Amino acid sequence: MFKTRLLSGIILMVITITLVVIGGNLLFTTTAIISVIGMAELNRSVKKHLTLPAILGYCAGLTYYLLLYFNNSQYYTTFFILFLMVLMVVYVFTFPKYKIEDITIVYFGLFYVSIMLSYIYQVRMLEDGSLLVWLIFIGAWGSDTCAYCTGMLFGKHKLTPKLSPKKTVEGSIGGVVGAALIGFIYASFFKDSITDISNPQLAFAIIGGASSIIAQIGDFAASAVKRNHDIKDYGNLIPGHGGILDRFDSIIFTAPSPLFFK
Repeated sequence: MFKTRLLSGIILMVITITLVVIGGNLLFTTTAIISVIGMAELNRSVKKHLTLPAILGYCAGLTYYLLLYFNNSQYYTTFFILFLMVLMVVYVFTFPKYKIEDITIVYFGLFYVSIMLSYIYQVRMLEDGSLLVWLIFIGAWGSDTCAYCTGMLFGKHKLTPKLSPKKTVEGSIGGVVGAALIGFIYASFFKDSITDISNPQLAFAIIGGASSIIAQIGDFAASAVKRNHDIKDYGNLIPGHGGILDRFDSIIFTAPSPLFFK
């Protein structure tokens, strides 16, 4: 199991680095695809995968990416309202086939998965985006590694014993400090190439630490949903890791974080 997890993790890392470095249409298309897969995993977790509201949700996710691709952000609010109205029409005219919870999870999934993950592409397309985008992964995966190592070495006090019994307060602090330190070191190497942020070392350290906190909340949130519905993993797409939401649960939350400092 460990070898499978390690190998698939390495492959996933290579693919991620390649996609982010190339950016552009390849990153956009891949992000759109994994967003729809993530929405499907969320709907599957509540046993609503191929229902009419869920299918409308997948269509809405793809529509959002089309608006993003053609830079039609002025239509976002109208689109969100129309999508909610369409879901409510389905809810009313098929009553009592679907419960309001079925409608809510689909609407929530559009924001939680598709919109949040789209910021990987959006950050990559910014000025200095080729450098800023790595803060997303420093805040998520870098934090996770630091938290794991710190927790193994010094962890004594449980952080959320009912939700995630193995995670400790010490590990959480180690994740925040570690991500901030990685951000600082990263900026130290590339500070001369960063033109749109003053004092990048301080900014990247703050982004790294803040992203770690956000990433840990995202991780706990994904775990809470799984525990609510008594499932171990969201899927089995990534051997040893589970599904898209299992591996990208913290990325979902950290993806917008570099924009907070723009």
